[in-house]
Amino acid sequence: MSQYFKGLILFCCSIVLFTACVKDKPNPGNTGNPATEDRKILIANEGVFGNGNASLSYINTVTDSIINNVYTIANNAPLGDVLQSLTVWNGKLYLVVNNSNKIVIVDKKTFVKQGEISVNQPRYIQIVDQHKAYITSMYGRRIFVLNPTTNQITDTIATTNKNNEGITLLNNKVYVCPWDTGCNFIYEIDPSTNVISRQINIGGYAPTQVLVDKNQKLWVLAGNHTYNKPSTLTQLDPVSGSIIKTISFGSDADLIKPAFNPAKDTIYFIGVNYQGTANAYNGIYRMPITATQAPTQAFIAAQQLQYFWALGIDPATGLIYVGDPKGFIQKGSVLVYRPDGTPVKQFLAELGPGYFYFE
Repeated sequence: MSQYFKGLILFCCSIVLFTACVKDKPNPGNTGNPATEDRKILIANEGVFGNGNASLSYINTVTDSIINNVYTIANNAPLGDVLQSLTVWNGKLYLVVNNSNKIVIVDKKTFVKQGEISVNQPRYIQIVDQHKAYITSMYGRRIFVLNPTTNQITDTIATTNKNNEGITLLNNKVYVCPWDTGCNFIYEIDPSTNVISRQINIGGYAPTQVLVDKNQKLWVLAGNHTYNKPSTLTQLDPVSGSIIKTISFGSDADLIKPAFNPAKDTIYFIGVNYQGTANAYNGIYRMPITATQAPTQAFIAAQQLQYFWALGIDPATGLIYVGDPKGFIQKGSVLVYRPDGTPVKQFLAELGPGYFYFE
């Protein structure tokens, strides 16, 4: 069966199965004026790689509706190729458009473009303060240093490994994951000097994302299923740099997009099977930070011919937001669940919803 027809079946099945469990019909969104002061959940739609059709959507939490293509509406121009991530700072959105080699800056309320930063293959941006931010980048062996007041690249930090990916800030230190299959550590950067102060070992290879729990401990997701590097979650003490524990997953588990609940005592993540195979490690999984073994059953199971691509948990409500890309051949959906896993509603987004930002 061709990938097109697999994706089409995936699209039909997932709509039927989800809507059978919720009272609300899918919210198709609209193309009205996107400007609003209401609280928003921003959605980075990646688009199809190489097609230049990335887009930005948001869910208005007051009107309970979705607005799609807000960048294009506000600027009468396409956004670019692969909207990987985004962040908010000082009334501005920083839209990280990976395959267009740029970060687009827009007004947070109106979405009107205010500027653009040229960066080779950017992935994520971490704001430190008004004078400093760090940008990770694929393929190369460097981290870019940005002044977010002037939006100028001021420096670069050389790294020993390529594919710098996930990044976070804790106790005035910045932690970066080099998603390299030969790497079993993360970098610690001192923002006062732009120097890598330590390499902290983890219990697996190819670190990709790093988060902070309620006890101010680091959690590092690692692994590369394509290159036979098993998925692991390592909890680290950032003060001593020691490994507290490592949770290892089976060879069928391909983990992406970790997120914490509002209390930061339970970690959620996607187990992804791109074929949507029945009984595979495929869906949303969760475990308390006290766990010592990997979960074996999905908290929210993907259906046959379905996989998930985005995961976020609203810190204000605890609602779980899941992006279903529909195989990247149809407009994707945002599925919303209660903390107990029961479905609430869904919204029709654009191509490849892959990242959420909660205001």
